[in-house]
Amino acid sequence: MTCDFSRTMVHGYLDGELDAVRASEFERHLEGCAECRVALEQMESLRNRLRQSDLYSHAPPRLEVQLRKQLSLPSTARPEAPLWWRRWFVAPAFSLAAVVVVFWLALWFVQPHTHSAEITAELIDAHVRSLQPGHLTDVISTDQHTVKPWFDGKVDFIPPVADYSDKGFALTGGRLDVVDGHNVAVLIYARAKHVVNLFVWPSRTTAPVSDSSGSRQGYNWVLWHSGDMTLCLVSDTAPASLTQLKNLIQP
Repeated sequence: MTCDFSRTMVHGYLDGELDAVRASEFERHLEGCAECRVALEQMESLRNRLRQSDLYSHAPPRLEVQLRKQLSLPSTARPEAPLWWRRWFVAPAFSLAAVVVVFWLALWFVQPHTHSAEITAELIDAHVRSLQPGHLTDVISTDQHTVKPWFDGKVDFIPPVADYSDKGFALTGGRLDVVDGHNVAVLIYARAKHVVNLFVWPSRTTAPVSDSSGSRQGYNWVLWHSGDMTLCLVSDTAPASLTQLKNLIQP
């Protein structure tokens, strides 16, 4: 079994991107999770080896001339280095370039996952907060024609409001919430004795969130994209129930 924390939290913890609460929570998790400890040790070891490697090399004069020409800067060309010097430079320069490429590829893949993990944590926190007395609904109604107009003027998009009582998911109302610093629409469904929150907001290309599903702190989530919208179901009901509701929302 793969630990959800090892895929979502280790990089953020190592890079110091987690807030104090989540960092403390992850440190407690490390005490009982060998997989996350191994993953953290491996990444720390890789980082230390890169720092200790002598990868720095001076750029050749020709590179400065080319850059100044492309940037339309005054030329300060110096005599070209001897052939033996250029040959000596090629090997370490190639190694440095390879390291830079690997580093940027790592950032390209890791940063979206880290951002997605942070958004997922916010959604679960918002779900838990909604379960406190008086926080679940701003508009209480089982009628989609009452809930949908309530969002008019409160958000700049139209949430997909629908009732699925005949399928075991009864619409009970809606509310506004804040995720990642933006207003989101939330539709509340009842599944037996479980509360299911459906968070809906426009997708943002500047900070994309990856499709995902999983469990954390006893709560399950399913996050996906539909057109230009991002949707996420959060509840303590079974993951299969969330998948069923997702398929109803997006057949």
